[in-house]
Amino acid sequence: MENGSALNGDWDFDPAHTRIGFSARHAMVTTVRGSFNDVTGRFYADLDDMSKSYAEVVLKTASVDTRSQQRDDHLRSPDFFDIEKWPEIRFESTQIEEVEERAYMVSGNLTIRDITKPVTIPLELMGVETDAAGALRAGFEGSRRINRRDFGLEWNMPLDSGGMLVSEKISLEFEISAIKRVGDQPAVDAESAES
Repeated sequence: MENGSALNGDWDFDPAHTRIGFSARHAMVTTVRGSFNDVTGRFYADLDDMSKSYAEVVLKTASVDTRSQQRDDHLRSPDFFDIEKWPEIRFESTQIEEVEERAYMVSGNLTIRDITKPVTIPLELMGVETDAAGALRAGFEGSRRINRRDFGLEWNMPLDSGGMLVSEKISLEFEISAIKRVGDQPAVDAESAES
């Protein structure tokens, strides 16, 4: 694997260069895209013994951003994320497999609201490079469709045409930039990371 041994070790997401987003069909004719602006995550990689590898991600539900204040306020309300009761979305891996060169299946438990379900997310390693600040960075991309109703996100509205306002199938989108830890030091924080 290209730069394979460099991937071994502890990594922290760089929130300034990471996007965890979603897209959904709206009114059956357009696609609404959004993301969470407050993301933290980390993973440990051991390519020699993948059973030791793990990952965890936390999204703050109040940071949901679809570029529409009215829609974001609705998503934060009890109709959807109910941010007062459930301020976080969490993912914790249970297994990470290398399925082919630079391709991984990350299985784990996704918790939205008070509902936890197993999901498997395919991720592709885009590369491992040293950045301008001298930190080692790894980039991953992937996507996965889920049914939002499985996680208690039930709100919808019927359309005159017979369809529904918001699709039940949601595509989760992952664009991750992670920085390798040096010794016991956490990765460079977003403020000091190179823009």
